Amino acid sequence: QVQLVETGGGLAQPGGSLRLSCAASGMMFSIYDMDWYRQGPGKERELAASISSRSLTRYTDSVRGRFIVSRDNTRKTVRLQMNSLKPEDTAVYYCHTVVAKTHYWGQGTQVTVSS
Repeated sequence: QVQLVETGGGLAQPGGSLRLSCAASGMMFSIYDMDWYRQGPGKERELAASISSRSLTRYTDSVRGRFIVSRDNTRKTVRLQMNSLKPEDTAVYYCHTVVAKTHYWGQGTQVTVSS
């Protein structure tokens, strides 16, 4: 059974940094693309960043240049380094992958950016 567990959320001040981690189990991690989605208050869930099995990265425009997604296949972990945080980055952040056409989500981790 695929499981995704996020850690690392919390409270940050505007301009600050946070790093999220997602530990995967029950899957051959290295061959799958991994995503970070987020859902802000009153907003739809959106794809924030993704990293392919070949470590090719993509970002939504609002986070490009501030967020960095990376993966460690040995530890079966995907990370999201979030810098220069803004209040509009406040959201629940979810780790996501698709295995055998089935979508898997982590439980989410809250990120709040506020002074």
